[in-house]
Amino acid sequence: QVQLVESGGGLVQAGGSLRPSCAVSTRTSNAYRLGWFRQANGQEREFVGRIGWSTGITSYADSVRGRFTVSRDNAKNTVYLQMNSLKPEDTAVYYCAHTRSTILSGLTMPQNYDYWGQGTQVTVSS
Repeated sequence: QVQLVESGGGLVQAGGSLRPSCAVSTRTSNAYRLGWFRQANGQEREFVGRIGWSTGITSYADSVRGRFTVSRDNAKNTVYLQMNSLKPEDTAVYYCAHTRSTILSGLTMPQNYDYWGQGTQVTVSS
């Protein structure tokens, strides 16, 4: 069983920064990845970035690479999404999600994640 709880969203002006976090609770091994996804109104859920919990290896969507950074604090069982240079088009509900899948090509797809947090709203004003 895995529980994910996001926090740290909010309202920010374009060009600003936010750092949502995701607290992870699991009794299983550390062989998993945490992904961040986002879903804007009327849009499909899209991949933002991910991190291997034990390796720290990250991967990002082209739309956020260079602006967003995924990191984790193993001692706090928390993963972070540092978002810089925010744009109005970054406005969405942001979700963290858990997967044990090892098929890297599939890790951008929401259906390959088995546990999800409740989401946190990020709004970027122009």
